[in-house]
Amino acid sequence: MTDANPHDLALKVLQRCDRLAKLTEDPGRITRPFLCATAAFVHELVREWMQAAGMSVRVDALGNIIGHLPGANAGAPVFLIGSHLDTVPDAGRYDGILGVLLGIAAVAGLKGTRLPFAVEVIGFSEEEGVRYRTSYLGSKAVCGSFDLSWLAKSDAAGVTMGDALRRFGLDPHNIPAAAYPHGRVLGYLETHIEQGPVLESLDRPLGVVQAIVGQSRLWLTFEGAAGHAGTQPMAMRRDALVAAAQFIVAVEQRAQSTEGLRATVGVVSSAPGAVNVVPGLARVSLDVRHATDAIREAAVDSLLADAHQIGKARDIRVGVERAEQHPAVPMNPRLTALLADAAETLGHRPLHMASGAGHDAAVMASITQVAMLFVRSPGGISHHPGEAVLPLDIEAALGVMIAFLHRLAKESTHESFRINP
Repeated sequence: MTDANPHDLALKVLQRCDRLAKLTEDPGRITRPFLCATAAFVHELVREWMQAAGMSVRVDALGNIIGHLPGANAGAPVFLIGSHLDTVPDAGRYDGILGVLLGIAAVAGLKGTRLPFAVEVIGFSEEEGVRYRTSYLGSKAVCGSFDLSWLAKSDAAGVTMGDALRRFGLDPHNIPAAAYPHGRVLGYLETHIEQGPVLESLDRPLGVVQAIVGQSRLWLTFEGAAGHAGTQPMAMRRDALVAAAQFIVAVEQRAQSTEGLRATVGVVSSAPGAVNVVPGLARVSLDVRHATDAIREAAVDSLLADAHQIGKARDIRVGVERAEQHPAVPMNPRLTALLADAAETLGHRPLHMASGAGHDAAVMASITQVAMLFVRSPGGISHHPGEAVLPLDIEAALGVMIAFLHRLAKESTHESFRINP
């Protein structure tokens, strides 16, 4: 495959996405959680494709599969290209997988050229957090931030993570050795479907990511008093669900009035949950995202103030639980400029945009400089069988990745170029 042109390579990428889609734990649906039985068959195919592109292949102790193309000189730094091979239940065929297969195709597109740095393509074993309710296990192992206490976590069947690794033929004790040595990694590129409708709405095939948005996740509890639906007067009610509903409207209004803010209430529950009882308790989730941490944090503070004001007006007690907080992750300006330049030189006008979803690149930024390329998602659909891509967009993305590697090769020979996060 090393002599194929970008058009043929792009078609091969799409055919390979189709082949991997058939490897699933749930016939008729694409479901491939971390270290499931079909992941071993995925590894067989990915290994074959990496080797055909001229790479040697290894699997680390967390199940990340890594193809290695040597650099021009022994001891050269390593540039990484990657994404993940696991899926959510009933997934599409491109989320994560596309980035790995495009990385393999980009190496094939180098046609044997040895660059001033080695290139490694990583298929991370886990990103979605489905099986053990912990995300980014693969990239955290590579970055040296895997918490060994996670090995005791159990999945829905009671299988611990440590046992799952051993059943897959891996030794959990070797996980620390999966981390790249300090100063070894030149950078990281992740190509991914947008998972949203913005590129399609502007008729752009590609986007260059400026930052992965920061994210706050909270749970709010509204506690009032249950009562009989027929005998309790409206003016005397302490209806917790009505208070929660008022808060949900406030969340939408805040997001609509703040540029770039995404705020979502995705889970609502109430108790006691009977058709003829005024709800005395309501619980809602809150997810707030923005590329600028200060704006996100200010929005969270304002929304919590709204919740307490709503509670005070209705004699409802409001409780807040802060579940998760992830800061925004800016992409490296130098790599991002090289990526945009590669796209523009090939006749594409990439949209500079933020990623509203999390990616392995956010973890990789802890050890090296990172960049991300987005590919248009027709219909804006992701995490769903309706995920789609356009063949010409895949060809465009592949061409940009190959051109980017050549530009990086020239840039990296300059004395001013440094390996920095």
